[in-house]
Amino acid sequence: MDNNKCGLIVALDLPSLDGARDFLDRLDKATKYVKVGPRLYALGGVAFAKEIIDRGYELFLDLKLHDIPNTVASAVEPLSELGLWALTIHTSGGYEMMARSVAMRDKTGSRMKLLGITVLTSLGGELWSDVHPGCDMQQALVGRAETAQRAGLDGIVCSPLDLELLKGRAEKLLRVVPGIRAKKVSTEDQTRVATAKDAAEAGASYIVVGRPILEAADPIAAAKDILKTLGEVSH
Repeated sequence: MDNNKCGLIVALDLPSLDGARDFLDRLDKATKYVKVGPRLYALGGVAFAKEIIDRGYELFLDLKLHDIPNTVASAVEPLSELGLWALTIHTSGGYEMMARSVAMRDKTGSRMKLLGITVLTSLGGELWSDVHPGCDMQQALVGRAETAQRAGLDGIVCSPLDLELLKGRAEKLLRVVPGIRAKKVSTEDQTRVATAKDAAEAGASYIVVGRPILEAADPIAAAKDILKTLGEVSH
């Protein structure tokens, strides 16, 4: 990817493996980056991950690993050997968990990127306060991002609305941004969302787009429209 342009990752948030395969056929590598989450990985496992990679896509496996350091590092080892483009772990697991994951990835010789989840795009307002009473979300975001950089992660996953807050902080990290919508509205199960153009202009390295492409009558045209918009924005 051109370092001055924001890349597009399509989220394969579909209910079945056959549905995902059909969608990839139709997408026809309009963008080479695709994301698979827990459902499709639970259904298809390593074999399905390798199938996507063999199709020529760069696979972003979004498992949000979060456990004690040894447990997460032990999972990172075999996942590093799949040929993934990127894997997510959760920054709230702390410095040691992240650092040991990086060390394990490096030990395997893998070029897989490790990305740290900061705060889920669904977790706003009272939902945040319920599980983090007395903790300011913005302070948590900054602390998690800076710890991720110190631990050696390649990037973070954050809401588009967090990009401005993180300007000038943890600058070595890629910014991978979900919560992208076609219009400036808060919809479905995500509350902290923005348009592709807004996220790119705010400093996103990659945006993750699901519904606006998945539900389009012509997903290739939808992906190309977003790529055209991103191509008009330089960092």
